[in-house]
Amino acid sequence: MGVAVVTGAGGSLGHAIAQRLAHDGQRLAITDVAEHTLKETVDALGGDVFARVVDLRDADALAAFFTDARREVGPVTALVNNAAIYPTVPFLEMELADYESVHAVNQRGYWLCAQLAGRQMVEAGTDEDRSIVNIASITMHGGWEKLAAYVTTKGGAVALTRALARELGPRGIRVNAVSPGAFKTAAEEIYDDPEAYSAMVVERQALKRRGTPAELAAVVSFLTGPDAAFVTGQTLEVNGGWVMA
Repeated sequence: MGVAVVTGAGGSLGHAIAQRLAHDGQRLAITDVAEHTLKETVDALGGDVFARVVDLRDADALAAFFTDARREVGPVTALVNNAAIYPTVPFLEMELADYESVHAVNQRGYWLCAQLAGRQMVEAGTDEDRSIVNIASITMHGGWEKLAAYVTTKGGAVALTRALARELGPRGIRVNAVSPGAFKTAAEEIYDDPEAYSAMVVERQALKRRGTPAELAAVVSFLTGPDAAFVTGQTLEVNGGWVMA
């Protein structure tokens, strides 16, 4: 197997994705903005991973991460654009600086990571299966109150996926997106009543239970693996049947 980069690897979903790709035999280069959660993922992986705290808003730091990752573990053959921020602010009250911060992480960050990884994939040749997976969101289908900036960038992640699939396909690089539903993660603590939120999620899903981060990671594993060798430009909905595409 090759080398997989996972951004936002300290969060619940990123942690699970990193663990699954390591289980698949991928060598890992991971990053997160929070040192303590990144360390938790490194510890769970047994320490055999290249890890660095990087703020995706810092283009220079991001470029240095990819350069150093190549030196430490080899050229990137898989990228999972997972990191995202989601301030809950009413649209009419959101400051431009806050919107620009969301865009810098969730949209520009995805763009830069895909470009930096894609260059290494091209240079590495075709001996390894090469793929990019962008994490989108169920929110892009119906909008979400107080999350206009986040929803906008997640819709942009799907548009970017299609554009890159078309452009990088001739070079043998596959690009897909995964659109998660409301998985049970630590992020749910932002809600005033997490239990009521969980009940609302289950009621709207066809499957009457909460999904686990490991189940999302399994779909990412499929898209980065050989069984998806003829899959590109697609968005897989993983939401328990809340939205059916």
